[in-house]
Amino acid sequence: MLLKEGQFRNPSGCAVTGVIDRSGRPMSGECMIESVSVMHDRSNGLGGGFAGYGIYPHYKDFYAFHLFFDGKSSRAETEAFLGRHFEIAYASEIQTRKLPSVTDEPLIYRYFASPLPRKLADSHLDEREYVARCVNRINAGIGGAYVFSSGKNMGIFKGVGFPEDIGRFYRLEEYEGYAWTCHGRYPTNTPGWWGGAHPFGLLDFSVVHNGEISSYDANRRYIEMFGYKCTLQTDTEVITYIIDYLVRKRGLTLQEVSHVIAASFWSTIAEKDEPARGQETLLRRMFPSLLVTGPFSIILGYTGGIMALNDRLKLRSMVCAEKGDKAYVASEECAIRAIEPEPDRVWAPAGGEAVVFELFDREGGRA
Repeated sequence: MLLKEGQFRNPSGCAVTGVIDRSGRPMSGECMIESVSVMHDRSNGLGGGFAGYGIYPHYKDFYAFHLFFDGKSSRAETEAFLGRHFEIAYASEIQTRKLPSVTDEPLIYRYFASPLPRKLADSHLDEREYVARCVNRINAGIGGAYVFSSGKNMGIFKGVGFPEDIGRFYRLEEYEGYAWTCHGRYPTNTPGWWGGAHPFGLLDFSVVHNGEISSYDANRRYIEMFGYKCTLQTDTEVITYIIDYLVRKRGLTLQEVSHVIAASFWSTIAEKDEPARGQETLLRRMFPSLLVTGPFSIILGYTGGIMALNDRLKLRSMVCAEKGDKAYVASEECAIRAIEPEPDRVWAPAGGEAVVFELFDREGGRA
């Protein structure tokens, strides 16, 4: 029997898993379905989702917008908005397969688009900020429409159901990418609905998250001062916006981001040698409202890499592994061994320790 939210609360629930081939070789989305299926009991059928990178090579220069629509009117209003701000190279309904375990799905469409040059010039914004603001306007201003993926050469696929069923629903075995992340949801404080499933994304950033953030209100109030709107009733959304703000707008590295959102205790920082002590002190003083407290483990996906990060006390499980060119992250080691039975190395990162895996041809930083 499927237990509904409220009948049973599992505070340790949710599953995260991810893989990257650092040589850039594509992998079928089937691998993530196999990996997450062994953690079936961490989910309860109220949310599952995937993010794939490198999956749209033929449209790699266009932003790939994935949208949910409640009906034809919200779709028409959104398409009119997109037509005023973007050149649409291709648009279609995202192909799915009917499954008895996945029901009440919204309209799900995909648009490959680039900003209209005159609109972009008139906005006096850089291209990525222009796109991010347009996404925010749709999500906050058009009822019944939700942009749940907006990066280049990547895509998010999510919905209400067990993650392995959501993967089959979206026919992910037909997609290939150099990196994948996946989430099985066990919502504890917010409803299970299509928009609330993970991953959460903005531009090429995507976040899957297991945990419960006690600092949500403080984090949300701070980040909304910079134009973000948290409308989706989940703490994972605010983590995504924090990372976007720190990396894209403030220029921090991923290691520096980890020292903001999973900052060490002041007593721990005081015991460190320079320059680490000075750097971490500065970051804590600059961004005190972006410290994320409570138990969490996250996998961040972005163009060219993935990052794994626990809370500073490591109150949620997370395991990493490597095998040749491939690197893996998961809530449980069994999820890694389901797709790589004999890894070269397996380890559990320390609390607050960022583990970053990137494509081999990258020379540090983000593209």
